Order: sequence, then structure tokens, then C-alpha cells
Amino acid sequence: MRDRKSGYGSEGNMEGCPVEFTLDIIGGKWKGVLLYHLIDGTKRFNEFKRICPSISQRMLTLQLRELEEDGIVHREVYHQVPPKVEYSLTEFGRTLTPILLLMKEWGSQYKKNSECSLSLERT
Repeated sequence: MRDRKSGYGSEGNMEGCPVEFTLDIIGGKWKGVLLYHLIDGTKRFNEFKRICPSISQRMLTLQLRELEEDGIVHREVYHQVPPKVEYSLTEFGRTLTPILLLMKEWGSQYKKNSECSLSLERT
């Protein structure tokens, strides 16, 4: 497991908030999106680039590495020409599926409510 960005779990702060710890692992602009798309199955690096065209190659690599280091994502390297690398959720990573699906549902509802609020403001 990698060093945490937050103080949670460090020797001086064993009483940290579990939500902070969770968000440190799956938070940020891209990790949730990448994990959501892995629910459907294995993805290759270029598939992620197509799914998330705004993410830079460097950021995609960094986010996938962190998820791998945290035991959420498995990286499978096939030694062939050209090289092939696939990413999938680990067994532990699959435990996030209900959370990610609830986040999707919440986001859809929030978007719908926001659109309704905007249309009411315009009238």
C-alpha cells in the first residue's frame, strides 16, 4: 500500500475519518470514472483514453498506478509485440461496485434536479 496523502492512518493520527481514507483512495477527478468503467470488465490503456479523452496520458498512468498500488486494480502485462496491458478490478476492487453504482445514481439525480432548477430560473 502506498503512502497516504492524508494524515489518516499515519502514526500520529490513527483516529482519522474512514471517509477521508476512502476518498484518498478513490477520490479525485479520474479514479471514480476509471473504476466505474472497469465494472463492465477489463480495459486496455487506449480504451481509457477513448472513454476519457480529457485525461492526459501522464495522469491516466498515475491514477492507474495508484489504484494498482492500493490493491483496487490489477494490471496484466502480456509479453508480445506490440505490448499489451490490461486493467481489471481486483476482488477487493469489486467491493466498490455498489458504491460506484450509487454514485452514478446520485449523479444522475443531481444532474436532473440541476437541469430542472435551471429551467425554473429561466422562466
